[in-house]
Amino acid sequence: MADHTYRVMVRGRFADLDETGRARLLAEAGEHDVLRGGFSDEGALSYDAKLDFFSFRVQVRAAEDAGDRAVSERGMALAGRAVDALGVDFRDMRAPGPDVDLIKVKRKR
Repeated sequence: MADHTYRVMVRGRFADLDETGRARLLAEAGEHDVLRGGFSDEGALSYDAKLDFFSFRVQVRAAEDAGDRAVSERGMALAGRAVDALGVDFRDMRAPGPDVDLIKVKRKR
């Protein structure tokens, strides 16, 4: 069975930020602007200076029958690693991940 491409948008919240964590996130905020990252195999973490919510966009390849839950869990694991790399905690992650190979595009005639 061929692999399909899923675009997973993980959303979550930063948790229990102390002053050191806030300073670290603010120092790197320009590198994580929502306009800088799109869907990619590596994933792109974005957040703003309010330091409340974050998003992580990643493109996951999986078998067509892998299931939404498995794909979402893979996306959330990647997002968790990206946030962990910044040395802060997170909570309340959720991640819908549509199979873009099954999306029909309506073209103008």
